[in-house]
Amino acid sequence: MQLGIIGLGRMGGNIARRLMLNGHETVVFDRNTDFVSALAAEGAKGVADLPALVAGLEKPRAVWVMLPAGAPTEDTIDTLSQLLEPGDVIIDGGNTYYKDDIRRARDLAQKGLKYIDVGTSGGVWGLERGYCMMIGGDAAEVLRLDPLFAALAPGMGTIPRTKDRVADDDRAERGYIHAGPAGSGHFVKMIHNGIEYGMMQAFAEGFDILKTKASESLPEDQRFDLNVADIAEVWRRGSVVSSWLLDLTADALAGDPKLDGFSGSVADSGEGRWTIEAAMEQSVPVPVLSNSLFSRYRSRGQGTYGDKLLSAMRFGFGGHVETGKK
Repeated sequence: MQLGIIGLGRMGGNIARRLMLNGHETVVFDRNTDFVSALAAEGAKGVADLPALVAGLEKPRAVWVMLPAGAPTEDTIDTLSQLLEPGDVIIDGGNTYYKDDIRRARDLAQKGLKYIDVGTSGGVWGLERGYCMMIGGDAAEVLRLDPLFAALAPGMGTIPRTKDRVADDDRAERGYIHAGPAGSGHFVKMIHNGIEYGMMQAFAEGFDILKTKASESLPEDQRFDLNVADIAEVWRRGSVVSSWLLDLTADALAGDPKLDGFSGSVADSGEGRWTIEAAMEQSVPVPVLSNSLFSRYRSRGQGTYGDKLLSAMRFGFGGHVETGKK
């Protein structure tokens, strides 16, 4: 199939590459012409602006927007809505607020345009590992574009099948789902990221305790100079807390046990805040998730060893460079 892609940064460029590796055609645009040139050299059709991107696609056109949430995405979709024709589809694969998806789908439908929101997880590793996708929008349109989603997804891989699972639809096992109507894909991804905050915070706090066990504030016979890199490594091997986040933690500590290369000032993407807002709207208590968000706010004034580990994990899975990273 053919797909237009706007935004060729940490994830957009590799989405184009993974599609091309699986035999699909891409028409790509980014304001950074170096990104466009690099992908053109790899087989994509690079264009200079949005009108050229639309002109380079066959009908019905499909355009994937992979830009930061807010004005960059909003402005781009508004421009596309004036260039595309009835029957064409706009896909937002960024971290958009789900209520914006609901509004956009309604507004675009009045112009005969279709809209799909794709919560996309995989970070800088997506080219190699594939992308876990949570998709919202019209079921028939999602099914029409299934070859694209199937190519981007991780596939069955080597993960053991869940015992006693019975389902007519195997897409979840292959790494992507149709979650429901417009907005549902980004809603599921939003909660995913809220949970991610909590898991990362748990690792950060635990390793902070391990690291400070050597503190001179403790009685001498209670001080342990622990090798945190070894602890991360041994926990990867059969422990119940083994996970990709722990793998990233072990990688970071193996190369820089003191984490001197990280400032400990931890950013938040917005999805943590939106998760807390949804919990409040639905009267669901989320003490772990809310505390993990507040800890990120606190880190910007007083970074700890644990905060540095959070920065290291964010850099590991998403290439996020925190303000002040050394």
